[in-house]
Amino acid sequence: MQVIANILLALVALIHIYIVVLEMFLWTTPRGQKAFGLTPEFAQESKALAANQGLYNGFLAAGLIYAIVRQDFGASVLFTVFVIVAGVYGTFTASRKIFFVQVVPGVLALLFVLLAH
Repeated sequence: MQVIANILLALVALIHIYIVVLEMFLWTTPRGQKAFGLTPEFAQESKALAANQGLYNGFLAAGLIYAIVRQDFGASVLFTVFVIVAGVYGTFTASRKIFFVQVVPGVLALLFVLLAH
């Protein structure tokens, strides 16, 4: 169970690393605009806000990586709950696809972390 939990935690961390790259570095590019459904004008106007969001996603990824490396049950639970809460908020305020990209993987990771403990 612990191996599956670690794989799922790593998957969630990788998703958030990808989000960091999109929000901090690719926001104003065609790829970033397509990922978030942005116009070039809005992407340019909001790039500082997006970079800030990206930084927070980086903290989530860092916490998950820490939890995996240290095999820290508390950190695993804490950071997956953070991911889930952020995803639920994003689902209701930004896009329903966040539910499938962030919430579902987070819930699966948390479930296996709890089962492995």
